[in-house]
Amino acid sequence: MAFSSGGRTQTSLADINITPLVDVVLVLLLIFMLTAPVLQSGIEVAVPQTRTVNQLTEERTVVSIDHEQRVFLQDKAVNLNELPALLRTKGDPSKKVIYLRADQKVPFGAFASVMDAVKQAGITNISIVTRPYEK
Repeated sequence: MAFSSGGRTQTSLADINITPLVDVVLVLLLIFMLTAPVLQSGIEVAVPQTRTVNQLTEERTVVSIDHEQRVFLQDKAVNLNELPALLRTKGDPSKKVIYLRADQKVPFGAFASVMDAVKQAGITNISIVTRPYEK
């Protein structure tokens, strides 16, 4: 649309400036790219390799044992003697599934102690976390 005022013609600005929008989107993309690896870090455990591995997509209760034989419930360090009580507070034990991640250097005795603590909480459905062999 053109306006005439004394011999000069003016046009209205109908274009939308998308430069600020692109700047904001790129900054958000950069922030998400930098924070995504931090969100997946958790406890560093080198789980053993097996031929069959099922991928899980939903959130589960995970008990981890690191290479120094420290026990973690989710990402929080716990005392092995307190583990059964902590697991009992998180819902019905008969319907609960526990995923046990243990470093491959952990002795079997430490692994068995954690399994026993989970069973003391009344949980019998225990899955052991492994990773597939790399080809």
